[in-house]
Amino acid sequence: MSSNSWSLSSHLPPAADPADTTTGYPARIIREQIEEAERAQRERIEQSSELNTPEMRIRAWERLHRLTLPRGSAHAVLNVVAKATHLTLEQVREEQRRRSEPVPRPQRVDSGAITPPTRDPEESGSADHK
Repeated sequence: MSSNSWSLSSHLPPAADPADTTTGYPARIIREQIEEAERAQRERIEQSSELNTPEMRIRAWERLHRLTLPRGSAHAVLNVVAKATHLTLEQVREEQRRRSEPVPRPQRVDSGAITPPTRDPEESGSADHK
C-alpha cells in the first residue's frame, strides 16, 4: 500500500465530549466523511499503482466502487476498469478467467489409518531366502 504524507486527519474536529449533545453528532458525521474521503483516496492510489498486481488493482477498484468485476467478457464496464487500473483489457479479462476457474479442493487425508510402505518384490524375495 502506498504511503501518502497528505492527510485530512489533522484537520478533523476534536473528539466530541459525550456529555455535549450539541457538538457530538455533527463532529462525528464530519469525521466519518473525512475518513471515507481518505479511504477512497487510498483506494484510487492502490487501483493504479504499478507496484500492485492486476488482481490487487482490480480488487481496489471493486472496493472503491463497491462493485464486483462482471463475469461477461464483453461487458462494457471492463473498459472502465482497465482505464481506471491502468491495465490492458486483456489483463482484466485474464483476471476474469482466473476467477472463473474452479478452486482446487484440498485432498482428503485418511483419518488415521497408517499404510505401511510397499516393498519392492525383488527386495522382499532376497530377504526371505537367507
